[in-house]
Amino acid sequence: MRRKRAITALVSAALLLAGFPLSASRKPVPSRAFQFTSVVHVPALPSGSRQLKLWIPVPYQDAYQSVTQLKIESPVPYKIDRETQYGDRYAYLVVNASKTPGPFDIAISFHARRFEHRVSLTPSSQTSSAPRLELARFLQPDSLVPIDGKIADLSREQTTGATQPLAKARKLYDYVIATMHYDHDGKDWGRGDALWACDAKHGNCTDFHSLFIGMARAAGVPARFEIGFLLPSDSHQAAITSYHCWAEFYVPGIGWIPIDASEAWKHKEKVDYFFGATDTNRLMMTLGRDIRLHPAQAGSPLNYSVYPYAELDGKPFTDLKNDYSFRDDPAPVETSTLARGD
Repeated sequence: MRRKRAITALVSAALLLAGFPLSASRKPVPSRAFQFTSVVHVPALPSGSRQLKLWIPVPYQDAYQSVTQLKIESPVPYKIDRETQYGDRYAYLVVNASKTPGPFDIAISFHARRFEHRVSLTPSSQTSSAPRLELARFLQPDSLVPIDGKIADLSREQTTGATQPLAKARKLYDYVIATMHYDHDGKDWGRGDALWACDAKHGNCTDFHSLFIGMARAAGVPARFEIGFLLPSDSHQAAITSYHCWAEFYVPGIGWIPIDASEAWKHKEKVDYFFGATDTNRLMMTLGRDIRLHPAQAGSPLNYSVYPYAELDGKPFTDLKNDYSFRDDPAPVETSTLARGD
């Protein structure tokens, strides 16, 4: 299902055309504008191969992220497709291995502007409600994010005394930050396995937020997973070597509320900030877990999706290499006015 975020105030034609959302309060909202480039390196395909299919994520667009000047350089034709459950976009390519055996590169570049997403935690009767079917999906389990058994027991234990969704979510957020340790030690981290995170009590952003999402859903609070890339705040140009993810949960009268528990763990002075806000130093690529692409892949649903996925003759092909980089726009960081609580 496609995520919908309502912009609640009237917008001026000039700013609307420029891609700037507005709010009735017209409070300045920080944004970061940058050029982003990704290159997919496809190796020489094995002898006898017939067909390679590729799905390359194209960044999400909503009230908090505009994407323009998208350019794709590829030796084979492509089309931009959208999967139907979450609205994620992909460049889809079909390669005839006998005509284009590789190696070759596919380069994607675009201009993005990321707005701070900061939500007022005070309920408002003017906040539009999310569709019931959308909320129902984000109360269901994912393959690696159960909502029963140990996760349900832990959720119930940690939300004792809390009756409202916002209070429950805050207790679960605080628990994740207090209990988890951010590191890449050992194996099995990074899969977003909520049960593993519950036992291991360490991992990366995927593990932090999978545990939060599982416990939130078990407590009856809709929650969802978002993934993309983190941009260094102290650099204007750099290679990006890993992904980053965060989460949102839903409260009636407020709407979808962002959290970033792993960044809060790293920056304890921002624990309160990252409960209800995400900063400008990120690029969102996709939403959701257990993703069935469009056109559908032959393999299993994707656990999550941030890097290109490929199938060679109907089987997952994992020999792709990827390079990512960004460069801030030379113009000063601009501000706009954005609807709080969307």
